[in-house]
Amino acid sequence: MSAIIEIKNLVKHYGDVHAVNDLTLSIPQGICFGLLGPNGAGKSTTIEITEGILPATSGEILYKGKPLSDAFREQAGIQFQATELQEFLTVEETLRLFHDLYPKTMPMDELIELCNLDELLKRDNKNLSGGQRQRLLLALALVNNPEIVFLDEPTTGLDPQARRNFWDLIKLIRTRNKTIVLTTHYMDEAYELCDEIVIVDKGKIIAQGTPASLLTNHFGETIVQLPEKVLSESKAQELDFVSVTRNDWTEIQTKDTHQTIEKLLSANIPLSQIRLREWSLEDLFIALTGKQLRH
Repeated sequence: MSAIIEIKNLVKHYGDVHAVNDLTLSIPQGICFGLLGPNGAGKSTTIEITEGILPATSGEILYKGKPLSDAFREQAGIQFQATELQEFLTVEETLRLFHDLYPKTMPMDELIELCNLDELLKRDNKNLSGGQRQRLLLALALVNNPEIVFLDEPTTGLDPQARRNFWDLIKLIRTRNKTIVLTTHYMDEAYELCDEIVIVDKGKIIAQGTPASLLTNHFGETIVQLPEKVLSESKAQELDFVSVTRNDWTEIQTKDTHQTIEKLLSANIPLSQIRLREWSLEDLFIALTGKQLRH
């Protein structure tokens, strides 16, 4: 699969702060590509340089094998994390305003249907709910019928229902062979939507791959959970388990659930409250970037 975006040896310094530190990656065409990282990791700076908003200290960004140019700006759509909409305009007026700015556009009827805006057309922008507002902003990012769409934390602050609705829209856009670059702090969102993810910390890539392959490569297949009062972490380690205690539960990492349960039974550990769960991207994210609060 050919790369639509290539980032080569990207560096960005703010004085003595190295926000991006010799970062290199390729984004294949036609996938949903996730860029994850804690606050201050350099992901937003990387995306803004890729979008052509910030200049790089050094390095190169290629779009379809060529440096960023007017062709990229005409073929890219961006939904920023925070965007102010003009008050006293309706949704329909806002769409038409942006629609008239581009020489090549998606038909209005198609755009309205795609982002489920039909019932909102006569509503003033200031009267939109959070989910409705994000759907309109997504439509504005798609108004020029882009080949690549950048979505910067598009579901932050939305309720679960609105988030799921937005996920469905992203999946629908993905079926149109558009490349989506997604930044998000929601690990379940990244797992659900992304074909490939990169985790960035301190301006460098620390993990890359499909969500499933990353979990398989970094962890065992299953987590066995027992209340700490039943199985302490020290007792688990005596039984030669890799374990950790969280929120009064001891978690055992295992690639052989059957063998682990047999070992617990042999040690007379009561299993009436046993729970099993799979590893998640959140587990991976914390394991790689740490638990320390970032600002």
